[in-house]
Amino acid sequence: MSGRITAIDAVNSNPRIIYVGTAGGGIWKSTTGGVAFKSIFDKYNQSIGCIAIDQKNPETIWAGTGECNMRNSVSAGSGLYKSTDGGSNWRLAGLDSTERISKIAINPSNSDIMYVAVPGPLWSDSKQRGLYKSADGGKTWKKIYYVDEKTGCADIIIDPKNPETIYASMWTFRRTAWSFSSGGKGSGLFKSMDGGMTWTKIQNGFDGQELGRICLAISPSEPQNLYAIAESKNTFLYGTSDGGANWKKKSATMNVTWRPFYFSVMLVDPADPKRMYRPGFGLSISNDGGESFKEASFEGGWVHSDHHALWIDPNNTNHLLLGTDGGVYQSLDRGNSWTLFGNLPVSMAYHVTYDMQVPYQVYTGLQDNGSWFAPSKCTGGISNKYWTNCGGGDGFWVQPDLSDPNIVYSESQGGAITRFNKVTNESKDIKPYELPGETKLRCNWNTPIVASPTNPKTFYFGAQYLYRTHNKGDTWERISPDLTTNDPKKKMQEQSGGLSVDNSGAENHCTVFTVAETPLDENMIWVGTDDGNLQLTTNGGKTWQNVIKNIPGLPANTWVTSIDASRYDKNTVFVSFDAHNSGDMKTYLYKSTDLGVTWTSIATADLKGYAHRIKQDILKQDLLFAGTESGLFISIDGGKNWVNDNANIPDVAIRDIAIQPVTNDLLLATHGRGLMILDDITPIRNLSTQVLESEISFLPTREQYLGSISYDGGFPGTGYEGPNPSEDMVILYYMKDRLSSGDIKIEIRDQQGKLIKSLPGTKRKGINKVTWDFRQKAPRVVKGVKADFSGFIGPYVSEGTYIVKIIRGDKSIEKEVSLHYDPRSPYTPEERRFQQETTMKIFKMQEDLAYLGDKVSMLLDSAFIIAKSNPGDKQLETVLKAFSDKAKTWHSTLSASIEGTAITGEEKIREKISMLYYGVSNFGGRPTDSQLDRIKGLQKEIDDASVKGEDLLKTELPKLNAALQKDKIANLRVLTREEWDLKTKK
Repeated sequence: MSGRITAIDAVNSNPRIIYVGTAGGGIWKSTTGGVAFKSIFDKYNQSIGCIAIDQKNPETIWAGTGECNMRNSVSAGSGLYKSTDGGSNWRLAGLDSTERISKIAINPSNSDIMYVAVPGPLWSDSKQRGLYKSADGGKTWKKIYYVDEKTGCADIIIDPKNPETIYASMWTFRRTAWSFSSGGKGSGLFKSMDGGMTWTKIQNGFDGQELGRICLAISPSEPQNLYAIAESKNTFLYGTSDGGANWKKKSATMNVTWRPFYFSVMLVDPADPKRMYRPGFGLSISNDGGESFKEASFEGGWVHSDHHALWIDPNNTNHLLLGTDGGVYQSLDRGNSWTLFGNLPVSMAYHVTYDMQVPYQVYTGLQDNGSWFAPSKCTGGISNKYWTNCGGGDGFWVQPDLSDPNIVYSESQGGAITRFNKVTNESKDIKPYELPGETKLRCNWNTPIVASPTNPKTFYFGAQYLYRTHNKGDTWERISPDLTTNDPKKKMQEQSGGLSVDNSGAENHCTVFTVAETPLDENMIWVGTDDGNLQLTTNGGKTWQNVIKNIPGLPANTWVTSIDASRYDKNTVFVSFDAHNSGDMKTYLYKSTDLGVTWTSIATADLKGYAHRIKQDILKQDLLFAGTESGLFISIDGGKNWVNDNANIPDVAIRDIAIQPVTNDLLLATHGRGLMILDDITPIRNLSTQVLESEISFLPTREQYLGSISYDGGFPGTGYEGPNPSEDMVILYYMKDRLSSGDIKIEIRDQQGKLIKSLPGTKRKGINKVTWDFRQKAPRVVKGVKADFSGFIGPYVSEGTYIVKIIRGDKSIEKEVSLHYDPRSPYTPEERRFQQETTMKIFKMQEDLAYLGDKVSMLLDSAFIIAKSNPGDKQLETVLKAFSDKAKTWHSTLSASIEGTAITGEEKIREKISMLYYGVSNFGGRPTDSQLDRIKGLQKEIDDASVKGEDLLKTELPKLNAALQKDKIANLRVLTREEWDLKTKK
């Protein structure tokens, strides 16, 4: 599933080059018109507000970070970035304290002159807001328009025919955890005709004493015509034909004017000044300059709602790119029909859980994209066809019922809980409701459904109270009083929104946000609220104690984002807090070992980003994982020190963390890159001071079985596919320092010291990973005109003990590993033994055929070399040609001599053996009778070919040697099998 798209730009002269900015998944580039995308911004802030290509120098790309669709879950940015090589490399170009950048406008006549609209922080006052200008290509910046600490610049437009004329809209706004206010006296629309030196307010004709967000559009072909959607108590679309001196109301359908703080894009067709596009909940299109609108038909398939970005090809205005909450769509017919680019994996996951099936299923809820589950590995990879939908809306918590594998619980915004039956596809509403006379339930936008770690039939649900069920939600028991502050000032959601009332449930406050039952005592339950209470019961909910005031250094009313009750000591608990909704971006992590009486901060300077989740490992007590808005952090010493794990994990928000106990996988819910799985955290568990100080050390891994039930292969799917975990043996080792010269080699030997496989190692500082496919060396195969892929596949080794040796310069380390067959595999030891014997029999046939062909080929090669060194010897040339012609005719009976690829071409002895070898060697059980009979037939073909080859050598080799000996040049002979073995090994 894709996710929320915030910005799109493409190269006007080559629209196959597309850049896409996302709400939490960074920037992606396509050079193939959307056929394939590559992430190009992994090292930097993943929340993108805007993207702009310098169309005069299209290798220069500008990116403003910090999403500006001002909903409750947006992340903060870290400034303006610039690339001069098409996104391969980036540098910070300033404005790093602005937090959000909504628009970049480049002077079409002079690329050094540019303007940047900065709405600024969402949650706090700031002097960094306003409109900025650079006259030197971003080297220095000057704030050219500023109102106050609450008002920023929402939009900026340059007149394409007179670049000194610019239009800017200013916007006063503020969000809190419980409200949103859009609009104020600082909002307005302004025009400058001297590049921003002086400004005039131009909102003559606008309704309302106060304005909110103003969205602008200009006609590229007739730039005196502009349009503005001006938020007010009576939000309207306005048009002007005199450069903003006077404005008139245009048509205003609901989609055009709805949620103006959230939908802030409008464009005019570059070739048709009367055709306008307004992305909103849907896409509205006008062909008469805004006098009337129709909704896009979306022929050919559904297009996801909530549209935030649009690009129109100026050279072919039939070509559109649309960014939605569900990804990027392309239209080639001016918006009548659309195709989704199904290859942008930027979904926004809130939570992740698992079950105990084999392979285990993964469960998640996605922002505006429902709730889902799928196997953690599938044949050929985890493609979309394997995912099953189990809930709608904004997906948050999804919990499997471990007592009933057919049942899944999911929650969407505002505590809407459903029970989904995997077999019947039925969904049942199981949300608890207040009884007559009781206070209305307050449910967080992201309401917790939490499974008990001690009883698989018990689940918890949080509103302002804590509920518990033992019968799949058919009955709920309230086990607490109001656990929140119940602050009346924070319960006025009906008035939220400012000029435009907007109460989607996102602002619901004074609610339970996180619940944790202690794994060692079902009567001990922790509850955290969004308004800063941390409650504990030790008697199953009969009495509660708020321990929040015991925590030192924590600001009042700080959101409790996660609680992790220790499985090692029931008095120990870890808690994460988040104060970003008051403008505080610090990381808050705490630990208590006495049921909350005293607390220790375990947040260090190594951490960055406000905290979403803290998780203690289930096998190593001092191993901790923290998910923040800026990535995954790991501590191996109980929180004294932290390190950012950025190996294939970008600077993305980690909203949830889970550990699968059987596979030792670390599951991450990222808010911008979907779900990620770190396969097997066993090596991280075994990191210690001793290991970290060693020059080189092995790290243990989970056992990988021989002949496991394979998930490799499979017919290719469509769209995005997540890879499966490796089925090979993983060799992990730690190096204190990078090897600066020389190579690292890994040898695998059997108990007798025989070399089974030699592998190249990696030599980076830190953890290194090499995999072995459990195979021995591949057979040597006879030459042919096309590749024989059996020559790349060795037979599997047998069950037993092997020695793995890492050679680093003049030093080495080694360890024994015991390999076992997959216990799920149905084959007996006798069947396996027979399969291996049969495989080696066919292996020998391949090598016998290779020796047979090489005997003649090597003679020919040598003879031709000699002939080239002795030009002009006609007798030698004659004899050599005769030998060569007969040898080629004979060799053509061994392998294909007519070129072909894949399913085309000849099938000779080599091709027949290859197919048989592949079939027998890749199946762990007994070969079929037909395969065994085939071996006999192929052996006879090899024997017959060998007889003919010997006859050829007996008749033709003496003639060749006679011609060579005439001039005492050489005397050629056939290599023995032993000599051939030695030569080919080298």
